[in-house]
Formats: sequence, C-alpha cells, structure tokens
Amino acid sequence: MRIGMPLSYSGGFKETVDDLATYEKAGLDIVFVPEAYSFDAVSQLGFIAARTERLEIASGILQIYTRTPSLTAMTAAGLDFVSGGRFTLGIGASGPQVIEGFHGVPYQAPLGRTREIVDICRQVWRREKVQHAGKHYNIPLPAGEGTGLGKPLKIINRPVRERIPIMIAAIGPKNVELAAEIAEAWEPFLYLPEKAERAWGESLAAGKAKRDASLPPLDVVAQMPLAIGEGLDDLLDYGRPDAALYIGGMGAKGKNFYNNLVQRYGFEPEAELIQDLYLNGKKDEAAAAVPRDLLQKTSLIGSEGHVRERLAALKESGVTTLNITPLAPDTTTRTKLIEQIKQLTTDL
Repeated sequence: MRIGMPLSYSGGFKETVDDLATYEKAGLDIVFVPEAYSFDAVSQLGFIAARTERLEIASGILQIYTRTPSLTAMTAAGLDFVSGGRFTLGIGASGPQVIEGFHGVPYQAPLGRTREIVDICRQVWRREKVQHAGKHYNIPLPAGEGTGLGKPLKIINRPVRERIPIMIAAIGPKNVELAAEIAEAWEPFLYLPEKAERAWGESLAAGKAKRDASLPPLDVVAQMPLAIGEGLDDLLDYGRPDAALYIGGMGAKGKNFYNNLVQRYGFEPEAELIQDLYLNGKKDEAAAAVPRDLLQKTSLIGSEGHVRERLAALKESGVTTLNITPLAPDTTTRTKLIEQIKQLTTDL
C-alpha cells in the first residue's frame, strides 16, 4: 500500500514543501496537489518536482472543464518531464458551483467529456497527430467551424512516457464505472471501507468488465486523517467542518454528489439533516450533526491497534494507496506518523 499526502488548498505550502524531503525519507510515496478555486496546481507541482527526487507527484485534481484536452495532455507531459517520470494526472468534474460560478463554463456531460479527454491525452502522449471527432470535442475543428486552417498536429516534444497514469476522482455510480473502465487509478471521497461494496460494488464490477487488458490493476486511492495514540477521540471532531461542508454545502438540494454518497452509505436522515442545517446557514449545527460513526470509519485516528484494524479493513476493501493527512503540530511528529503508518502497512 502506497502512502500519499494531500497538500492544503491554502496556507503553508512552501513550509510543507520544505519538509517533503524529510517525509520522503520517512516513507512518503506520493503527494497530491488540489485545485479547487485556489492557486493553480500546476505551478505548485512543478515547484515540488524541483525540490524532490523520488517522491511521486499528482494533481488531485485538475478540473476537466477548465483546460482544453490537448492543454491537459501538454501540461501532464510537461510535469512528467520536469519530474523525470513521476507524475500522475488526476482529473475530475468538480461541481456546478465551482465550474459555473467561478469559471463561467456550463457544467455539462461530465462522463462523456471525461472519456473523450482521456482518449485525446493518450493520443498526445503517443505522439500521434491528434484527431478526435466526438460529441464534446472535435480536433481539428471540422469544416464550417473556425477559419478552416486547422490541421492534425502532434506534440513537438517527446514525452517521457506514452502512458502517463490517469487518476479519476469519482463518487457517483456512473463516474466510478467509467474510472474502473479507463483509468489507472480511482480516487473516491469519504471512503468508508465497510460500505464501499454497497456504494460502488456494482459500478466497479461493471467498469472492470470492460477494462482494457493493457491497463494495470485499478489503483484505489483513499483519503484519511491520521493520528496514532491513546486518548485521541477528540481529534475526530477535526473532520466535522469539512464533512459538513461537502455533505451539506457542496451543491443544491438534490444536486449534491457527496450528500448522495453518504445516503448510499446508509445515513439517509443524517445526510438530509446536515444539508438542511448547512443551507440554512447553521454551519456549526450541521457539523455537530455529522455522525460520529461516519467520522470514525473514514479516518485513521486512535490507538495503534485500532489503526491496524482500520488498515486491514481498507486493504480488504481494495485500497492500494492511502492518502493521509497527519494530524500533528510539527514536522518531527508528522514524520513519526508517516514512519508509523508506513511500517503498519508494510506489516499487513
């Protein structure tokens, strides 16, 4: 099981990067850089590539609506080049509030667009002359559109790899099926291993049944806050505000993918209550309404024995990359946590 770590949307970036060499030596395998409506991830990933040697880097995630498919491919090839073949392209649809509210782009056909983008990226990386006639993207533009001067082109540079790993962030049944079919990796959210089969089992099976034999086994990337020790139950509350934000505030009533997921886990009334409170401006009450059982089972917080049990459940459910957020006040303690979790996963 690989050990990864996400970087924060805001604050402390340079300080964290200063510590990455230490975390790398402690056993950290991969670092994920997000991109919501924050600083772009690409500039930060390039900075990290220059400051590390072994550590893999991944976008976690680039939104599919904000760049053309060819630019996404060029960006991935560039990051793979400057990192010496250490980059994973994480992509995802984000949500209507960000895409339409911040970028001013219609949030349409996330499944179809994702499939076409993956196809175009892989053409670029193989240094083929890019030609794609799809429902959402046409390259080159066909006759009657534009100036008529477009012609098929291939990327000038030779990419380090013709198959850069693609990770798709997905939680909806159809999106998960697509990830299992075409991607090297899948990143769910609020991953609860005991309920993963209930939430996604059919989708994963359907996608894998159509999976190209040339693709490796699907890498399943689960995010978890991490703290190991006795008497740490209060740290579970660390996850309440974020959980309430996603379950309650990331979308309108009936259009919240995260709320739908928590309902599929079996927390239907709780999910509805959290959303009602959050959308009515009662954010603290919404956070307090997040079920403790959900927080406990989507985290790695507790005694070493408890964490070992949770790791076994994660492995049993199919997780292959553990994306941890160490809950610690300083570099020394975070480093120790990375060393501990690396050893515990090695012992599984």
